[in-house]
Amino acid sequence: MPDSRPQPPHFPPSPSSPADSATLLLCGAGLTDGRTVDVRLGGGRIEAVGTPGSLATGAVGARVDLRGYLLLPAPAEPHAHCDTALSADGADGADARSGGRGSGGSGGAAPLSHHPDEIQRRATEAALLQLAHGATALRSHVRIGDVPGLDALAAVLRARRSLRGLAELTAVAMPRLLTGAAGAYGLAMLRDAVKMGATVVGGCPDADPDPTGHVEAVLEIASEFGCPVDLHTDARDPVRLSRLAAMADGLRPGVTLGPCGGLGRLPARTAARVADRLAAAGVTVVCLPQGGCGGAGRRGTAPVRLLRSAGVRVAAGSGALRDPANPVGRGDPLEAAYLLASRYGLSAGDAYDMVSASARAALGLPEVRVEAGFPAELLAVRADGLAGALSLAYSRVVIHRGRLVARTSAVREYCDSAAVALELPRQGRADPS
Repeated sequence: MPDSRPQPPHFPPSPSSPADSATLLLCGAGLTDGRTVDVRLGGGRIEAVGTPGSLATGAVGARVDLRGYLLLPAPAEPHAHCDTALSADGADGADARSGGRGSGGSGGAAPLSHHPDEIQRRATEAALLQLAHGATALRSHVRIGDVPGLDALAAVLRARRSLRGLAELTAVAMPRLLTGAAGAYGLAMLRDAVKMGATVVGGCPDADPDPTGHVEAVLEIASEFGCPVDLHTDARDPVRLSRLAAMADGLRPGVTLGPCGGLGRLPARTAARVADRLAAAGVTVVCLPQGGCGGAGRRGTAPVRLLRSAGVRVAAGSGALRDPANPVGRGDPLEAAYLLASRYGLSAGDAYDMVSASARAALGLPEVRVEAGFPAELLAVRADGLAGALSLAYSRVVIHRGRLVARTSAVREYCDSAAVALELPRQGRADPS
C-alpha cells in the first residue's frame, strides 16, 4: 500500500539559504481583479508584475505555468496544535469522543505517545500537510508542564528547524496553572520555555481557578521577555469569558485571544459590550470555524460579524488537526474561509482575508500583496475566481520565500457516458433519451 502521508516536495530549498537568490517566473496567473499576469520573484520577494510575456527577458531561473490558476497571498495558520496533531488514531476512543483536550486546549488526556521523537514526527507531518494546503506560516500552541514537561516543546522546536526553508513554524508555550501554590511550577516552566525557544507566551485562563491572576502572570512574563501574547480561551462559563473580556482595557495591543467560542453563547447585548472592549484594546480574536479545539458539546465559533462590526481584527485558524479534539480536522485554511462565507455570510474576499492578511497580522508577519516589493508568500489555486477557489480549490501551488515548496494536483475523469453528456450542450445535440 502506498504511503499516504505528505512527503517533502521534490524541489526543497537549501536549508542553509534563507531565501532564493535565483529568479522564478510565474506565467499566466489570474488575479482577483480579473487581470492575467506574469510575476517575477527573486530574493524572496516579488520583483515585478506585468502582462503575459512582458517579463520573460533576461535570465530567469525557472518558469511555472499558472494558466487557469488564481494567484493569492498565501494563508497563514494562527492557531494550530502540532504537538497533538495526527494523534486521534492513537488515543483512547472515549477520550476522542469527549474532546480530549479539556478546557482551554491543554487539559484532558493527551495522546498515548509522549515520546519526543513521535511528537516531532507528527508535528513535522502536520506542518507539511498545512503547507500543502497553502499555509506558509504556522503558530502552534504547545502544552508545557504536567506530563509532557518541556519535552513536547523541544520536539516541536526540532520540527521547526527541520522545516526551515519550507514553512515558518512558531511555538506558543501553553501552561495550565499559573496561580496559587501549584502555579509556581507553571511560572518557572513558562520562563524556561521562552529561554528554550518559544517565541510567544501563552496561557489558558479557563483552566486556572483564578483566570484574572493567570492573565496577569502571562502579561508579566511576556513583558519580561518582550514576547507576544496568545491566550487560549473558549470559556464554557460565559461569566468567566465576560470577566476576561473586562480586562481587555488592561491588555497591551498585540494580544491574541482564541477561539472565543464561548462569546457566541453570551446574550447579544453582553457580547456586543465585550466586542467593544476588545476593539478598544486592540485585541485580535482568532476564531476556528472548523470546529475548535474542545469536545463536540463545547464547539462553536466566535460571533465573527459582531466582532468585525465592532472593529475587532478577526483572523481564522484551523485548530485541531486529526487529534482527539477533532479526529477529522483537515487543517485547511481554504476550508475555514469557505465556512466563513457559507455559514456566516461573509463575502469570499472578507473570508479569505481572515485566513491570509488578518492571520498574518495576528502572527506579526508583513503584509503580502501580489505587487512588486512584497514578500513572495503566495498560493495559486486552479479556479476562475475567489468564490470558486473557496469551493473547489483542489489543485494548488505554494510559494514560500520565492521558492516553489509544494504542489498538489487533482485530476478529474469521467466515464464515457458522462463525457458524452458534457459534450451534448456544447454541440446542441438532441437528448438521445
